[in-house]
Amino acid sequence: MLGPILRHVGTRTATVWVETAGPGVVEVLGHRAPTFAVQEQHYALVVVRDLDPGTCRTYDVHVDGRRVWPLEGSGMPPSRIRTRPTSSVVADPAPQRIVFGSCRYPPTGDPELERGLGVDALDAYAARLLARLEGLADDDGAAAELPDAVCLLGDQIYADETTPRTQEWIRSRRGVDSGAGLEIADYPEYAHLYSETWSDPEVRWLLSTVPTSMIFDDHDIRDDWNTSQAWRAQMAQQDWWPARIRAGLASYWVYQHLGNLDPDTLASDALYQAVISADGDVWPLLGEYAARADAAVGNPEGIRWSYRWDLGRTRLLMIDSRCGRVLNDDERLMVNDATFTWIEEQAAEGPDEVDHLLLGSSIPWLMPPAATQVQAMNERSAAAGSGVAERLRQAVDLEHWPAFRASFDRLARLVERVASSSSAPETICVLSGDVHHCYAARAGFATPTRSRVYQLTCSPVRNGVPWFMEYVFALGWVRPVVALVRRLGRWWGVPEEPVTWDPIGGPWFGNAVATLEITGRTARVRWERSGRDGRLEPVADLPLT
Repeated sequence: MLGPILRHVGTRTATVWVETAGPGVVEVLGHRAPTFAVQEQHYALVVVRDLDPGTCRTYDVHVDGRRVWPLEGSGMPPSRIRTRPTSSVVADPAPQRIVFGSCRYPPTGDPELERGLGVDALDAYAARLLARLEGLADDDGAAAELPDAVCLLGDQIYADETTPRTQEWIRSRRGVDSGAGLEIADYPEYAHLYSETWSDPEVRWLLSTVPTSMIFDDHDIRDDWNTSQAWRAQMAQQDWWPARIRAGLASYWVYQHLGNLDPDTLASDALYQAVISADGDVWPLLGEYAARADAAVGNPEGIRWSYRWDLGRTRLLMIDSRCGRVLNDDERLMVNDATFTWIEEQAAEGPDEVDHLLLGSSIPWLMPPAATQVQAMNERSAAAGSGVAERLRQAVDLEHWPAFRASFDRLARLVERVASSSSAPETICVLSGDVHHCYAARAGFATPTRSRVYQLTCSPVRNGVPWFMEYVFALGWVRPVVALVRRLGRWWGVPEEPVTWDPIGGPWFGNAVATLEITGRTARVRWERSGRDGRLEPVADLPLT
C-alpha cells in the first residue's frame, strides 16, 4: 500500500518500512517480519542483517511469498540498499551527500492551488536522480550517484491544512460541521494523509532507495503545536482534541519515528517489542503511549523523540523541538532537561570519530537577529502575564529557539564547548526548516573555536510564503534595523546572546532542497530551487571549510 521506505542503514544492517493491505509476513533479502495492525492498517519494519559493509545491492519486497515491489511496469530502476563502510579512516574518502529540507505540501488535485504552490522540489530532485541512473545496471555505478541520506526536518504532512481531495474524502466518512471539521480527526485519517503525501511515484522510489531520517514539526499535529501553556489550555477545551493528539502522535510513531531507530535500539525499545509481540490490534498500546507522551510535555523527564545517526565520520543528532518542551512561564524550555542532557552526551561521545557534527532541528536556532530580539522580548512579556504578548506569540509564530531563551543559551554553550575541545569536529552545522525561506549564517563566540559553526536553513520543499514576508525576513538581517531592535531588547531586559552570527547567504525564496556535501574534513552546502519546468536550478553553493 505504501513504501517501501529505507530508513536506518548501518554497516551491516538496514531497516525497511512498509504498509500493506492486510496481515501477512513481509520479506526483504531473506529477512522477514510479520505485520502489526493499528485500526485496520497493517505495517511491518523489516530489519535486514548480515549485509556486507560498504556495498550496494538491489532488493525486492515480498508479502506472503508474493513479490509486491518493485511495481510491475513502473519503469523505475530497482531499489537499493547501500551500507556504510566500516573503516573510520579512508585515504581517499568518497563524497558524502546529505539532502535536507522541510515543509512539503502534497498534491492537491486543484489546478489553481497547484500553480500557486509550484513544483515539489523533492519530486524534482528524485526525477533528476532517476535520469542520472537511467541505464546504470551496475550497483557500484548507481551507488556513486545516490545521496547518503535524506533528512526531512518537519511538516511531512499538514493535518490542519488538508487538501481539497482530502476534504472531499473526509466529507464522505463523517460530518464536518462540528468536531475537527475539515482537519484530521483520527488515526485512519492520519493514515490517509500519509498515503496522499508519500504516494508520488518518483518520491516513493527515492524513499525506497535513500536512507531517510524524519522529525515532526507543528503541522504534523497542528499549527503552533505546544507554543505555550496557554495554547495547550485552549486546545484542551476542544472536545475533539484528545482523540486528535493521540492519533497524531501514534501515527507519527508508526510512520516516522519507528524507522529513525537503529536495530539495537529497536531491540531494547519496550513499546516496539510490545507491539510486535501483541495479538490483535495494537491501537490500545499506541493510543495510551501517545496520551502519555502528550501529558509528559512540561515534565523535566518527558519522553525522548530525539535520536542519533552515525554516517561514517559525520554524526547527526536529530532534536525534537516540539513534543519535549517545558512550557511553564517560570521555566520555558525547548527541550526538557533529560533529553538535553542526552544530546550533550551524544555530542561529546567519541570526539575523535567525528569530523562533522550535524544538529537537526525542525525550527532554526539562529534566526534573523532582529527576529531573535522580538521573540525574546515577547517571551519576557508573556511570562509577565501580558495577554497581548500571548496573542501575538500565537498569531505570528514567536516560538522558535530565541523564544525559549534558556534553551537557546544552553545550545550555544553546548556548541561552543564541542567547537573548542581539543578534538573538535571541522564543522558544526544546525540543519533546520520551518520558516519558508532559505539562508545560511556563520556563528562566532567570545573565544576562538576550532570548529566552524553554521546555521543552514532550507524551507519549504513545497509551500509558500505571503509576498510581504519576504521583505520582513530580509529586513531582519539589515544592520541598522538589527542595532535598533537589539537596543530595544536590552531596554526590555533581554540579556546579550552568548553567540554572534552573521549571514553568509540568503534569504532565498521558493521551493528548494539543500545538499550538504562532505569529503573528509571539507564540506560545502548548496541550495537548489525547482523551476516552472520541473527542473532544479542552482541558488547558492557555499564552502564551509
